[in-house]
Amino acid sequence: MHPRLRDADLAKTLSKKAYEKRAKDNQMRLVKLQHDVIKRRLPVVVVFEGWDAAGKGGAIHRLTQNLDPRLYRVHAISKPTPEELAHHYLWRFWTRLPERGKLVVFDRSWYGRVLVERIEGFAQEPEWRRAYDEINHFEKALADDGHVILKFFMHISKDEQKRRFVAREKNPLKQWKMNAEDYRNRKRWDEYAVAIDDMFVKTHTRHAPWLLVPANDKRLARMICQDRLIATLERLVKQGD
Repeated sequence: MHPRLRDADLAKTLSKKAYEKRAKDNQMRLVKLQHDVIKRRLPVVVVFEGWDAAGKGGAIHRLTQNLDPRLYRVHAISKPTPEELAHHYLWRFWTRLPERGKLVVFDRSWYGRVLVERIEGFAQEPEWRRAYDEINHFEKALADDGHVILKFFMHISKDEQKRRFVAREKNPLKQWKMNAEDYRNRKRWDEYAVAIDDMFVKTHTRHAPWLLVPANDKRLARMICQDRLIATLERLVKQGD
């Protein structure tokens, strides 16, 4: 069954002690798994979507902090360049896919077509409506070619987002993360929530399922992402033995 935003338990937490105890073991397992990925020439694609200030960057950092930097890439996706706009919207993602034996993380992704581009009017209704099938075919082609696809949606409450916005504005080291678009998007929270649930309904597939991550507690969210990546890769490695 596909995820739904209302089903996320945003009250769940993970203590600092429990997180640190598990995180050390997870980091060792991730380093080992990176070698297994190379050995089996698995191309791994990890997609992070979520609300502004939901903690995508922190979760990505904890996934990759001890990996060999030569063997993974993180692509932070922003608005397309003029060259990218001259192509089909999926073109710029095809060009960023991993080589076999490497891992690529997308900090936002092709799902912008059915989220921000839908809500902000950058894509016309016929364009974003047909994008669901285009994305499903895209991901199915990758899966059939041996790609491992993990998709995380980081979900926080509207109140938690406001708290994090205020904290960022007060912190000189984090003020760069804020811009006018963050507040404009916040005003359309309900519209985005509808689009997110539509996305889950139409793109939660067997070969590329969504994982809805409760992220009001950052430690819990980071651990959930680590656990899912580790479990997925360990299962595939075991199948290949």
